Amino acid sequence: MTRIATFAVGTFLAATGFAQASEDIADQYPQSELYSKPVEVIPHVFSAIGATAPPTYENSGHNNNLSFVVTDEGVVVVNGGASVRLAKALHDEIKAVTDQPVKLVINENGQGHAMLGNAYWMDQGVDILAHVDAIEAFSSEADFILQNMERYNRDKAEGTRTVTPNLSFEDSYKVTLGGVEIEVMHMGPAHDPGDTQVWLPQWGMLIAGDIAFHERMLPIFEGICTSCWIETWEEKMDVLNPTYVIPGHGHPTNLAQVRRYTHDYLVDLREKIGAHIDEGGDLASAYYVDQERWKTLDTFDELATKNAGRVFEEMEWE
Repeated sequence: MTRIATFAVGTFLAATGFAQASEDIADQYPQSELYSKPVEVIPHVFSAIGATAPPTYENSGHNNNLSFVVTDEGVVVVNGGASVRLAKALHDEIKAVTDQPVKLVINENGQGHAMLGNAYWMDQGVDILAHVDAIEAFSSEADFILQNMERYNRDKAEGTRTVTPNLSFEDSYKVTLGGVEIEVMHMGPAHDPGDTQVWLPQWGMLIAGDIAFHERMLPIFEGICTSCWIETWEEKMDVLNPTYVIPGHGHPTNLAQVRRYTHDYLVDLREKIGAHIDEGGDLASAYYVDQERWKTLDTFDELATKNAGRVFEEMEWE
């Protein structure tokens, strides 16, 4: 088996767990549609780390993490990618690692960069799995999601069409491949409808999807229940207690780091907004509650005020 890149786990986590990513970093893999070359996070588990910037033509929409698990009986991919060209680029990297075929693709949610590459994988005869809520969310907005990708990706969008997964689950979906136990889970409400986590219990590895963010500020979309997200984290993520975490965005790290930039951020913002409401503050001034603690996160300038406004709108009715 040819390996793309292998790191000692301790060295890799030390290097990525505390290193600040930057949305100003240029494409790290210009010879590929991928923003960065896949690395072997722990033995048999690889991830191509996406940009911590919004999707652009320059990063080809690769601003989330595209991961895959190699076994002796096949490969499981986590995330279809933002286009068929991006999906093919990931497949080319998989082929450089192993001769084993891709047996399953798992979409971590219903967003474009998780599902728009599905057409490529389906054309390869690969089963695609997603949570029922993620499928519903994607299906209801599929045309808009595709058109948005076509606007920023231009010629790189060629050949992409909307394809929904052919397999679905509600609570969990378990498969054993090449002796590797893989549990696909929906821990509960978090960042997006049908947020999905992939748990590899033998190795203590969680491919967490967008329940967990690292190095960049998480976006709070309209309708997100941030109190539910915190509850899901405390009742499920903390109890699972994975040793290694590949977040939806940002470099692979450990539970403490993604807790800091996800759970702790949500708790802090809700506390600030709660105090603002108690003092009689309105929406206009809520945008400017103190988030100085988080200003070093990528996408802070784009998201901090929007997040504050969304949490105010949520909490004023609680």
